[in-house]
Amino acid sequence: MPGSRNPYQSIADAELCSEAFARKEDEKDELSKLRNEFIIPTKGDLKNKKYGFQRKTKGASGASGASGAPGASGASGASDALGASYDGQAAAQDDDDEESVYLCGNSLGLQPRRTRDYVNRYLDTWASKGVFGHFTDYEGGLPPWLHLDDATKQQSAKIVGALPSECVVMETLTANLHLLMSSFYRPTADRWKIIIEGKAFPSDHYAALSQIAHHNLDPSALITIEPPSASSPYLSTEHILSVISKHAATTALVLLPGVQFYSGQFLDIELITRHCHSNGIPIGWDLAHAVGNVPVKLHDWNVDFAAWCNYKYMNGGPGVIGGLFVHEQHGKVDARPTKSSEATDTTNGKASGGDDDDGKNDFSETQLTYRPRLSGWWGSDKSSRFAMENKFVPIPGASGFQLSNPSALDMTSVLASLDVFSLTTMDALRERSVRLTGYLEARLLSYDGGEPPYKVITPSNSTERGAQLSVLLNPGLLDSVQAYIEERGVVVDERKPDVLRVAPAPLYNNFHDIHRFITIFHEACRRAVAGKMQTRGESGVPEAIAAT
Repeated sequence: MPGSRNPYQSIADAELCSEAFARKEDEKDELSKLRNEFIIPTKGDLKNKKYGFQRKTKGASGASGASGAPGASGASGASDALGASYDGQAAAQDDDDEESVYLCGNSLGLQPRRTRDYVNRYLDTWASKGVFGHFTDYEGGLPPWLHLDDATKQQSAKIVGALPSECVVMETLTANLHLLMSSFYRPTADRWKIIIEGKAFPSDHYAALSQIAHHNLDPSALITIEPPSASSPYLSTEHILSVISKHAATTALVLLPGVQFYSGQFLDIELITRHCHSNGIPIGWDLAHAVGNVPVKLHDWNVDFAAWCNYKYMNGGPGVIGGLFVHEQHGKVDARPTKSSEATDTTNGKASGGDDDDGKNDFSETQLTYRPRLSGWWGSDKSSRFAMENKFVPIPGASGFQLSNPSALDMTSVLASLDVFSLTTMDALRERSVRLTGYLEARLLSYDGGEPPYKVITPSNSTERGAQLSVLLNPGLLDSVQAYIEERGVVVDERKPDVLRVAPAPLYNNFHDIHRFITIFHEACRRAVAGKMQTRGESGVPEAIAAT
């Protein structure tokens, strides 16, 4: 993956680190307006011990859906408070109405403004129409619940570079991985291994091991790709390919992340997929940290299957329904005529009919051929789904992998976010994301006071990373730094013992967010190094434990 030098690193520190520079970058960024599509929690909201908003501010009234329209007044929250500058010495006591610095979309995306309106429409339909909401297209309403899966897969396909028939919104990430592996992991006496990366998200690791156990195989069938060095989580493409090649003759499946959750590394999906196929190995991708973050072309890259969640960069809500991709070559449903003597009554397993008396064969029966999978009624042909004939006729494509009637509430929430994505393109979001993360990287490397007490462990090559930068703090600093920045309205993600994951989501974060974060974060680091430690109280609210 060829990359270029970060252009922000060539700008003089005096200019780069000024608030004016960040504001100018935002002013010339056409996609900055998308921030208005989201509710940004205020500092007071985050501190508030009670459910809901701290007070009725502009941000809260906009969030409450008083108008129900995206971009209504208050869309920018307490935007007029953004001008406050930070001296880094203490948290202001009168800035509760100021927007927080939310850089945690890699863990949970913010709520789109239109989500409340969409969910209310769902609730109103359920309340006023009951079961008819499944089938009837009401004026001013959302698609009938029976067809919500069709509505969501159209835009999902654009985000992952697929045909609509190759995508479906269903189940949750790990459930989808299990469903897909049950279809694509077909161990034999010659090929039985699964290859994953050594620092895979625990759920992926558990899923792979349990699939192996399900086939009564030894846990040694799980092969992990470990980083060459214990001091760095980076996995070079060459190293990944070499491990796959070493075990190719005995491997039945490879499962890798599109973007590695801990380091933020963006793997070369196209090249690794091609290498697996050249060795006769199917490959699946966990896109939890990639979908909505980086452009992918699952169809063109001939990826066999992929699964993702919709609550990180996809902003669908905590634990919301996930999605999956199955390449069209694996989703085909073919019907071939069979002699009536070969046809089998699937209700009792007995052969039905025989040759005609005149010696001619009756080819009136057909037999469906399709990829084996764990089947459910929602994956069966929609036109005959309610006929209750117990004859599974899979929908061609990814929809044929569906099991149960999906949660219409979940689908509605995902649809609201997808409609925000439809206002732009993944290529445009990626271009903006590269600039935001490049600016974040340059600011992290420009540390006033000598050597910073941390290092960035995410690849510096912009083509090998998404929005996230993982910052490895010197031992013993994490708790104090995290407590200090949280008290000042900064939300990032931590991974014990020493890593902060900072992710400027391109849909709603901006350069000024990053400027505010760096100012607070650097002061937190200086204080922690100086021994002015701080910790969270039992309630979760940070409290000082040393003199300032």
